[in-house]
Amino acid sequence: MKKIFVVFAFLSILYGCATVPLTGRKQLNLVSNAEIIPMAKQEYDSVIRKGPLSRDAQQTEMIKRVGVRIQHAVEEYLASQNLSSELAGFQWEFNLIDDPKTVNAWCMPGGKVAFYTGIMPICKDETGVAIVMGHEVAHAIANHGRERMSQGMLEQLGMSTLSALMGANPGAGKQLLFQAVGAGSQIGLLKFSRQDESEADHLGLIFMSLAGYDPNQAPIFWQRMSEQAGGQAPPEFLSTHPSNETRIKDLQGWIPEAMKYYKKQ
Repeated sequence: MKKIFVVFAFLSILYGCATVPLTGRKQLNLVSNAEIIPMAKQEYDSVIRKGPLSRDAQQTEMIKRVGVRIQHAVEEYLASQNLSSELAGFQWEFNLIDDPKTVNAWCMPGGKVAFYTGIMPICKDETGVAIVMGHEVAHAIANHGRERMSQGMLEQLGMSTLSALMGANPGAGKQLLFQAVGAGSQIGLLKFSRQDESEADHLGLIFMSLAGYDPNQAPIFWQRMSEQAGGQAPPEFLSTHPSNETRIKDLQGWIPEAMKYYKKQ
């Protein structure tokens, strides 16, 4: 039985590979966007209904305004790379959830974004929001959630298709989705890898620059996030990210590239 599973896993990986749209990295892909985006929309709508959504009109409007600017930047960038098809099925949405204890933000496959009020003091201003927004949207564009879910299906449950998983255990499918995108206050087992986080940092820096936000502010934001930890265990938003020193060094190295896209507004 063990040998059969090993062969099954190998074949699943062999025939289930995809390429990250912007970096060319190969990634496991056992779930199509056509399958995962409707599921993500349903679960996102459930989160938003439960809320509660923030009643701070100014902050809520800022989240939506920054979100639309990042959306347009992503659409522009993908079009320039002849990759607009990667946005098939996307229905963008941006919301702020009233939860001051949760320092987090995430983006579902399909462009559904949620911020928690707990991260807003660290964002400080619109540029800070854009840094986080660009990073989280980059996860969705690079299909990191889909990749994490595919890995979880294969490694934890031995499933090679989403339909098989949902038929056998719909609850497990929903749990994998939330874990795969780091949604809510408990990320669980399927946290993004450091490689994924670095990709999201890099791509997010380009997206925020195209949207008109100064990329030089990104290292400063992550320094604030580091200080938030206060020498204790890091906030969940940082739990699997590269070390602060590595992240800031990498961001500083990417700034000259990002400045080529920067459109000051």
